[in-house]
Parts: sequence; structure tokens; C-alpha cells
Amino acid sequence: MSDIDFWSWPPGAIDNAISELQQQYLPSLDRLDMAGLLKNEGLGKVAIVSSFGVESGCLLHFVSQLLPAAEVIFVDTLLHFPETLKYRDQLVEKLKLNLVTVAPHKKLLSTEDPRGDLYSLDPNGCCLIRKVFPLQDQLASYNSWISGRKRYQGGQRSNIPILERSGEHIKVNPLATWTKSMVINYMRVHEIPIHPLLEAGYRSVGCWPCTSIAVQSQEDRAGRWIGREKTECGIHLGPDGNFSRKRVGRSK
Repeated sequence: MSDIDFWSWPPGAIDNAISELQQQYLPSLDRLDMAGLLKNEGLGKVAIVSSFGVESGCLLHFVSQLLPAAEVIFVDTLLHFPETLKYRDQLVEKLKLNLVTVAPHKKLLSTEDPRGDLYSLDPNGCCLIRKVFPLQDQLASYNSWISGRKRYQGGQRSNIPILERSGEHIKVNPLATWTKSMVINYMRVHEIPIHPLLEAGYRSVGCWPCTSIAVQSQEDRAGRWIGREKTECGIHLGPDGNFSRKRVGRSK
């Protein structure tokens, strides 16, 4: 690796750090060296971010085999299904994960969501205070992070790159080009437990107030925020990586 400053956001649209990693490890889709990329010291301190959703076991097993000491960040929004929390504990034990759980700030919740119903009034604001801000604060101590997003999930994820910027962080999406059958087969071969809500018909699982069962003809994530103009919680940033921590939600 050259003496590039990996942790400074580059001027304009030029990002030499990303370009160098791309050329070395991802020159084409048929020549991917994911193990080499994830083990590259230039990534600095790396975190795996997981919601412990229905496909999380695939990413967690795949990455933990390469980076067994990496910390796995789970944002406990305090609105997860009980089944998700049980699944989290099951995977942590089976895969020997180094789990770090973060939660929304109690004072912010008491101010912005005192009745616990912000999800129905302002789902974007609810995601900000319960998920985005806690994760943003936790990631401040890391240089890079790993996400489980995949292109076949559709929507804004249809063209996600394997390697990208997330503010000042480098973000890796190791499974971006995997197909759904590849994920299913991987979990079967490695005997990874499945999320209990998958058998109940949920193909994507987030917080319980904003998660429904999608019909088979829809994309997997169609059951998230039904009836809202919203498809993402907001943790996946564009290159500027900035949030405005203004007051959210309830009017007085």
C-alpha cells in the first residue's frame, strides 16, 4: 500500500484510497479477493454492523472466519422483535462473536419520544434517534465498517458497490454481488441457524412496529415501512456522511 491518508475525505470526487483498494482486490467481478481486502491493514480498525435480521448469519459467519476478533455492532433500538434478540444471542454463542451493543440515548428518547409512538408520527425521526445516532457515535472509534447489504434486495440497494465511502469511513459490502440462492446455500452448508421469523413469513426484519410480511411477488424488503415514503432506516450514508442533529418528531 502507498502512503495514502485513508482517513481524510478526499477533495472533489477523487478517492485514491478507494481506487487503490479496488484495483488491488476488486479488479473485476470474476477476480474478487475478498479475504485479502478484509484483512488489509489499511482498513484500520474494522467493525461489522449487523441487525441480526433474516440473512445476517451469512455475513457474520463469512466475515468472522476472516476477522475473528472484529467487533460486531448491534444497535438495540428497544423496538426489536423478541425473536430477533434471541436470534442475536444464538448467533453470538454459535459463532463466538465479539458483540458490542449500543442503544439510543435515554435523555433523547425522553425528550423526543416520551410516549414511545414516534415511529407512527415520524418514522424517519424515530430511526434517527433510535438507530442512526447511536451507530454514528459508536462508529467514531472505527476506521472502516462492514455491511450485509446485497443488490438483490432491490430499491436503493440495487447498484451498491462492494467498496464505498460512508462519511470518513471506508465501508465494505462483501455480499453485494451475491444472489439470494448463494446466501441460502451458504447458510445451509455451514449449518447457520435461521431467524425464527423467517418461518413465520417475514423475509426482512427490522423493528416490530415498522415490519410486516411482504407478499411473495414483492421484493424481500417490501414489508418494511408499508404505506410510508421510506425504504431505509438511514444508517447507510452517502459520501458526505453528515447528519443534522436537529430536533425531530413531535411538535409541541
